[in-house]
Amino acid sequence: MPASPIRKLMPYAAQAKESGKRVLHLNIGQPDIKTPEVVLDALKNLDREVIEYSNSEGFVSYREKLARYYRSQNIPVETDHIMITTGGSEALTFAMLTCFDPGDEVIIPEPYYANYSGFATMAGVKVVPVTAVIENGFALPPVEDFEKLINERTRGIVLCNPGNPTGYLYTKDEVKAIGEIAKKHDLYIMADEVYREFCYDGAEPFSVYNLEGVDDNVILIDSVSKRYSMCGARIGALITRNAEVHAMAMKFAQARLSPPTLGQIAAEAALDTPQSYFDDVMEEYVGRRNFAVKALNEIPGVVCPMPRGAFYCIAELPIDDSDKFCQWLLTSFSEDNTTVMLAPAGGFYITEGLGKQEVRLAYVLEHADLEKAMHIIKAALEVYPGRTALTEKSKETTSSL
Repeated sequence: MPASPIRKLMPYAAQAKESGKRVLHLNIGQPDIKTPEVVLDALKNLDREVIEYSNSEGFVSYREKLARYYRSQNIPVETDHIMITTGGSEALTFAMLTCFDPGDEVIIPEPYYANYSGFATMAGVKVVPVTAVIENGFALPPVEDFEKLINERTRGIVLCNPGNPTGYLYTKDEVKAIGEIAKKHDLYIMADEVYREFCYDGAEPFSVYNLEGVDDNVILIDSVSKRYSMCGARIGALITRNAEVHAMAMKFAQARLSPPTLGQIAAEAALDTPQSYFDDVMEEYVGRRNFAVKALNEIPGVVCPMPRGAFYCIAELPIDDSDKFCQWLLTSFSEDNTTVMLAPAGGFYITEGLGKQEVRLAYVLEHADLEKAMHIIKAALEVYPGRTALTEKSKETTSSL
């Protein structure tokens, strides 16, 4: 199993805290946004004497209510399409175990959420990357790049939309292009759409569930973690019209008995969250995004495309090695006894050597802390012993932002 690039530096962060330093965490997508009141009230006022098992596919009342939510988003989901899982992670793991055999291949645009590699490893599946580049903001690579990788062992494509770690939002045409590839080669599309509510600048997400002609190929992965700031609830969903896939995935669901009961109660209550909550959250994240990306691009040698979704961005830094730099920040640098934890981007690529000068940042801190973090990054880059010269590629990219 690969180590998590998001969490592997945690021992250094713990040591920094033990030494009295304050660590600003931009390394992990743990929002500081308050969980909706309707969720907290549902848990505080819980009227149950037994915390029982649910059905293996989740409580019917929650699945019915969840289906109505999707239809309100113009995503045509029925109750029997939905299986509740222990987080989106379990949903994607079940999907891979169900649809792939050991030795099969799945194509994933890189950089991608690092745990996809772990899920693939659990299923005995080989990840084949198709590389997106920072120069165009990590847009979907050309269809020809996918076609070159497809062989007799290729069984599927995984998308994250909006994307973690890049914040890129695939356009309707890009999603349709993936649909055409899947139709042509009879491939599964596993789409991680957990950041659907976080789309900016008037952009709207286009779900794979709205693709035509590939009903049996599409598997939608979802989660309540980020939408309602409920990362610890561990409730996700595997959604598919393919009855055979659903039935096979149920065998894995039955083996783990049921998804968390308390998490489902909280998630069902979350569906009553008022629109005003999302309006406030959206305004907050847009402000954070605008500030962080502008501040990063004002640092000499730093390149950071403007993300249109999620709450992540990838920045290219004038450094020799992002693993070394991120560790150095925790062990050897601070300002006012404060330092910053970032995620080295190399762990979000599978192609050797890529991401070596890139880091992922999650702009999940309030403005004052975000401002402090940007100041620390700028100051650190001025004295980091492994600083490199600004490349011509970076200069060109910066000028186009």
